[in-house]
Amino acid sequence: METSDILKLRAATGAGMLDCKKALDEAAGDFEKAAEILRKKGQAKAIKKSAEREAKDGIVHAYVHANGKIGAMVELFSETDFVAKNQVFKDLAHDIAMQVAATDPSYLRPEDIPDEVLEKEKDMYRGEMANESKPADILDKIIEGKMTKYYEEVCLLKQTCIKDEEKTIEDLINERIAQLGEKIEIGKFCRFSI
Repeated sequence: METSDILKLRAATGAGMLDCKKALDEAAGDFEKAAEILRKKGQAKAIKKSAEREAKDGIVHAYVHANGKIGAMVELFSETDFVAKNQVFKDLAHDIAMQVAATDPSYLRPEDIPDEVLEKEKDMYRGEMANESKPADILDKIIEGKMTKYYEEVCLLKQTCIKDEEKTIEDLINERIAQLGEKIEIGKFCRFSI
């Protein structure tokens, strides 16, 4: 591996020389793969670091669809007003508000769903499979899979992003945490429709 490759990767990613060398080694010299490895590691570091901090600043953003019949508001928190005023952060708030308007999620994350709602959902799936002649452990796995799909429908963070189907809203937020270097959290959100 040549030093010029390491310098090129460092210029493209902003990562340290040693990290670039390790990523190129891990990727067997593949520049794109090495950049992806560094991006994932950078996200992991930023997310871990931001989890320990508190997001007390931020913005409230409103989105109204072009037809004027659907709208959404979202609280998006950051650690500082410097990030809250950043266009990347504002665009994130806009994308999240659009997501809420389009998909009408009921909860932010699976942990927010009341136990009685979860049990009712599981009971419905058990009822659907009552006549199935499958072992109990297989039925449990099927129910678990159906619950994952349920979370993707009703939990904002687990939903597929309407602007990029390769990501969830949680992925999108984690990318912005890595990009901006601060903790970012969704507070409350609501949707209006006529």
